[in-house]
Amino acid sequence: MIGCFDTKDENFSFLRQCIMSHGETVISLNTGIFGSTSLFPVDIESDIVALEAGYSIDDLRKKSDRGHSLEVMGIGAERLVSKLIAEGKIKAVIGMGGGGGTYIALAAMRSVPLGMPKLCISTLATKDLSRQVGLKDIFLVPSVVDIAGLNRIIIPIIINAASAICSMSNTNKEYNGKSPGVIAISMFGNTTPCVDQCTKLLEKEGYEVMAFHANGTGGKAMEALIKEGCFIGVLDITTTELADELCGGICSAGPDRLTAAAEMGIPQVVIPGCMDMVNFSHMDTVPSNFISRQLYSWAPDVTLMRTNEEENLLLGKIMVEKIKRSKGPTKVIIPLRGLSQIDKEGSIFYNPKINKVLFDAIKINLEGHVEIDEVDMHINDKGFSELIVNQLLNLIAFKQENDVFKANKSNI
Repeated sequence: MIGCFDTKDENFSFLRQCIMSHGETVISLNTGIFGSTSLFPVDIESDIVALEAGYSIDDLRKKSDRGHSLEVMGIGAERLVSKLIAEGKIKAVIGMGGGGGTYIALAAMRSVPLGMPKLCISTLATKDLSRQVGLKDIFLVPSVVDIAGLNRIIIPIIINAASAICSMSNTNKEYNGKSPGVIAISMFGNTTPCVDQCTKLLEKEGYEVMAFHANGTGGKAMEALIKEGCFIGVLDITTTELADELCGGICSAGPDRLTAAAEMGIPQVVIPGCMDMVNFSHMDTVPSNFISRQLYSWAPDVTLMRTNEEENLLLGKIMVEKIKRSKGPTKVIIPLRGLSQIDKEGSIFYNPKINKVLFDAIKINLEGHVEIDEVDMHINDKGFSELIVNQLLNLIAFKQENDVFKANKSNI
């Protein structure tokens, strides 16, 4: 239980009682800068939290810089929660607070693994907390009223939150499905036929498949889970987030997209899927410098911009720089007949001349580093799905055989 016990101790005391009424024990962690409480035992006081982040609580009090203090306590809380998890001492995390308390609680929850329950009662729960939540599965509960004492509104909210965290923490989360491994796939509406076909083929071989929507958040989530060792292979069909990062689109996954598999040595097949487009929101949100470009309303709130030759030249080089760092078996496959549903003969974004700039940039800059295949197919053709699945399975088998060889050699 994480929170500022110096100002909201009555609420936390009640929350603690509610959790304990379910037969659970509570480790209480105080992040309040200016004091503690006598209403209940505090297991980890704020001075320990501050020290974990390299500061003394006295210095924070003297400095009286709220923003700095919140950052310090967030770092300290995250590190302490991480230690408690490593020691096997907790099975769930719950926090509560206003603006400052919410910031610290969510910072602490960043160290909590996916699947382990994490819940925060917050005055800001209905606001955009996407940056603080990040890629974690955090449950946000609106407090409705301020967390400043007990009343007929906040009491049932706390009771429900306590019941929820206790129930979640005692749910069996073991996955009993047996498979040779999990494979990550990136997808978009424009590549859905390809992804659906690939998923069926991989599941037929016994693999579990996780698809990630290439909308920025999806790409970040996939990269993060690759680094956590969740996958034995990556079928990166939809790399459009690179185009949004280059042009300022709304689906950018940041500069680290397409780096995790290379860094971790995970077998990957990479396709420049949907790199014919950049994503913006409603038509009136398109930046003024792009108004004269070829635009298409995919949905009322989704406007697609066709990438041009200059952008494709840069995108090819950007993709290559990321792929060249691969420590594991990697292959790039280019579908010459089009990169998306609307990039095929007769469709609005079909432009082989512009695509050729992208393809040439990839080939020229990647030559001698990673194997490339050009195939006379469209990305959503059934034959293309069969091809890229077979290529990925071959790379996975190659890596597994190589790992066995290395293990046997080290044992000689």
